[in-house]
Amino acid sequence: MNKYLCRPWVIAIVTCLLIVLDQVTKGMAVHFLKDQKPLVIWDGVFELRYLENRGAAFGMLEGQQVFFLFTGLLVFAAALYFFRHVSEDRKFFPIRLTAVFILAGAWGNMIDRLRLSYVVDFFYFCLIDFPIFNVADIYVSVGTAVLAALILFYYRDEELNRLLDGRKKGAA
Repeated sequence: MNKYLCRPWVIAIVTCLLIVLDQVTKGMAVHFLKDQKPLVIWDGVFELRYLENRGAAFGMLEGQQVFFLFTGLLVFAAALYFFRHVSEDRKFFPIRLTAVFILAGAWGNMIDRLRLSYVVDFFYFCLIDFPIFNVADIYVSVGTAVLAALILFYYRDEELNRLLDGRKKGAA
């Protein structure tokens, strides 16, 4: 099964499915939450609240559409390079899967920026007044945290050194 995620068409399909999930949830947020009072899920802790985020994380870099487009294209180019060169060894399946989530999250928000000039956010942890976020943000944040954990705690140095040895090494 792990070998399947090495195939470009599987990577593309999984990435697209994740992007569709993100876009559907954002569409639902627009339909059910826009111009409405927040939907309280757990009073004082968590609610669904519509927000049009014209910046990046925490509202930074508001109105910098060219920067966001460039960054999105850079992430896409890095992902293409990564998937083309990463070893197909099954040991690297977790890092490949993590990269799919990061790529899907980056493109999920990029679609909003290109289509709407803002990103639709709607998850809000009011208990800690955490910035409002969306499914794509979860993909990127959790994917990045898992990637860091994999690099720090799962892979040994010699495994990381052969990570980008390429497909020529194949699965072990």
